[in-house]
Amino acid sequence: MASAGGLTRRRGGGRVGGDDDNSSRVSSPTPRNGTYDSRIPETSYTGGENGHKIAFDPRDISESEERSKQPKLTLMEEVLLLGLKDKQGYLSFWNENISYALRGCIVIELAFRGRISMQKDSSRRRFPLADRVIEVIDDTLTGEVLLDEALKMMKSSEKMSVSSWIDLMSGETWNLMKIGYQLKQVRERLAKGLVDKGILRTEKRNFLLFDMATHPVADSGAKEDLYRRVRSVCSNRTVILPPTSWLPEDVEFRYLRTICMVCAAYAANVLENALVTMSHEARERAFAQVDELLAEYSQWPFGRRSGGSQGIGANLAQAVNEEINKAKDRELQLEVIAACLSVFTRLDSLL
Repeated sequence: MASAGGLTRRRGGGRVGGDDDNSSRVSSPTPRNGTYDSRIPETSYTGGENGHKIAFDPRDISESEERSKQPKLTLMEEVLLLGLKDKQGYLSFWNENISYALRGCIVIELAFRGRISMQKDSSRRRFPLADRVIEVIDDTLTGEVLLDEALKMMKSSEKMSVSSWIDLMSGETWNLMKIGYQLKQVRERLAKGLVDKGILRTEKRNFLLFDMATHPVADSGAKEDLYRRVRSVCSNRTVILPPTSWLPEDVEFRYLRTICMVCAAYAANVLENALVTMSHEARERAFAQVDELLAEYSQWPFGRRSGGSQGIGANLAQAVNEEINKAKDRELQLEVIAACLSVFTRLDSLL
């Protein structure tokens, strides 16, 4: 018999589900105190062939279910891909806006994935959208490195406004105590992520004084799909987004996501790359349409109009309305998206 101060032997967990050994799914035994040690992964079992039980982590299944509802590319990757030169594999050296716009895309993507929202405080309406405070409502990791890094920072730090977070992640601050919030090598890490997804490849290129890793396009399908979506939003009277492998039909907010991608590309000065095949007049109309979209969707509630002044995108307002009506409980998250777009409207004055 063990002494009171010594170690006691724990009994093995009993079988779950009585004496039925043929149960198709058996959960791991529940600890006696009713709580799990968060450091120990939860394990379940499913029946396999020949009566063998196969162990799996239920969190893997929930993560795969969530990923099936997300597009293959994040907003940041789409904007970066629009800016990359196909054969050379690098961005324009004179583009100063894309770094800041990519940080804004990180905040938008976290809101789309239900990780952050505006702080639920009625007094927030006294402040401009960009100055309203956001909070983490779900700290489950997304599987995307940059998103998870930003999410952990937001979770562990004080609550700050949308514009403050974009500034800090961009390194736009004079406060030396907060310089550690800057996300480093965002463009390079996004490019490597696209290499892992098979869209880009890596090459070393000599630039006279130094060598640099470049990432030419390996699979043009993703970029062509982006071009089609951009041109559809910017020039078609009726915008139709057919389901593709890059933007499946069951993805939430398909039309709102596409509008955000177009507005972010416009703010990052890479939108013109998708419009080079259009005539000069058509490009001017496209830029005017994006200006209108940015003005309408940078306020909350969204100032949606049918067709705008040029009759382009006559069905966009209805399509976005339907998406929002299906997610009435996510209005605080959509408010974050409007706040990020409002930051994009004054990007030229910020940089």
